[in-house]
Amino acid sequence: QVQLVESGGGLVQAGASLRLSCAASGRTFSVYQMGWFRQAPGKEREFVAAFRWNGGTTYYADSVKGRFTISRDNANAKNTVYLQMNSLQPEDTAVYYCAVDTRALSARYYYTLPNYNIWGQGTQVTVSS
Repeated sequence: QVQLVESGGGLVQAGASLRLSCAASGRTFSVYQMGWFRQAPGKEREFVAAFRWNGGTTYYADSVKGRFTISRDNANAKNTVYLQMNSLQPEDTAVYYCAVDTRALSARYYYTLPNYNIWGQGTQVTVSS
């Protein structure tokens, strides 16, 4: 099994930056892809970004393209994926979740939630205007 621990959320003003971290442990060799999703109050959980574990291909939702960057730090086997969020706006306010796909279901549909089978606990990001 893979365990995920997220960190880095907080309260910031519009225009600020935050970096979220998702540390993966356990059977990380089984990870095919890692994604970040978010859920705002009263809304459905939505795709934000994804990172192909081997190869490094990245994908982004149109709403964050050019502002958010997903990357992986695997130095010293840390297996941590980051979500660098710049130019944050109030509409970015949400609980952010990282998730992994260990079944290679997200190869084509990287934005589809059910393709990710292991989820973190979520971290709150609040952007004030």
